[in-house]
Amino acid sequence: MKFGIMAMQMEALLPPVSNAQEAMQHVASFSHAGLIRKLHSAGFSLIELGGDLGMWFPTAFSPTVIEELAQLKDELELAYTVHLPLWSVEPSTPLQAVRLGSVQALTDCIHATLPLQPACYVLHATGALAAEFYQMRLPPAGKGLILRQFQQNALQSIQELLQQTGLPPRKLAIETIEFPFDLTLEMAERLDLSVCLDTGHVLAGFSGALDVFTVLEQVLPHLGEVHLHDCPRPARPDQPSYGMDHQPLGSGDLDTARLLDRLSESGFDGPVIFELTVPQALSSLQVIRQLRPALLA
Repeated sequence: MKFGIMAMQMEALLPPVSNAQEAMQHVASFSHAGLIRKLHSAGFSLIELGGDLGMWFPTAFSPTVIEELAQLKDELELAYTVHLPLWSVEPSTPLQAVRLGSVQALTDCIHATLPLQPACYVLHATGALAAEFYQMRLPPAGKGLILRQFQQNALQSIQELLQQTGLPPRKLAIETIEFPFDLTLEMAERLDLSVCLDTGHVLAGFSGALDVFTVLEQVLPHLGEVHLHDCPRPARPDQPSYGMDHQPLGSGDLDTARLLDRLSESGFDGPVIFELTVPQALSSLQVIRQLRPALLA
């Protein structure tokens, strides 16, 4: 397996500024390649590019910048993955116009980054609206029907996305997010997609009251990527640990050694991305170095 870090480092993207003019100057002077170079200098050669970066920095995925990132990849022997946009994107919405716009936004991101030959594209197959209904206290039968409709809409969006981009289905990894795990796994199995196992999301209870290792066994045949971060288990199964995920390894309830052993035993050699700040990721690497040093040899 290969350990990397997300490029969406908020302290680098939104540094402290005192006025709107300074904020605009930061946006105008932002260098995507410069950010990647800094992450590499911190010790990371696998970088997960954030599709949402384009919302705030319009040229983040322009042809010129993509060429710079490609040159940097060769120069520094980097590898990339891409987390497709999720802010404002609703691929499972019943509103067709919004759904089609979401598919277009995802398609644009894939087309822009294809020259970088990403190892994997990570997708939130459902959006904030589906998560909102998932949280609602509704009669079980009616809630089940509504969530199935979100699933069907997501499947349709993913099929359109694959058709428009020509992306091999296994290059697309749908993430374990705030949506029922069984419905997410069904989507992966139906379209032969990959799955991105997000350890913190599962521990937090976002996908249901589930054991992370039970989930791991079920997704192994489709496992394309791991988002690695810690989280305490919820005090109550019906109350997810909102805001408690995205913690460095060793600060929550993840059995890191067991997870690494099972991934190694399974032969998984895909990307493992720390969805953490640089200091948190470095701290997490030190935990891995202490537990399983051979993985970082």
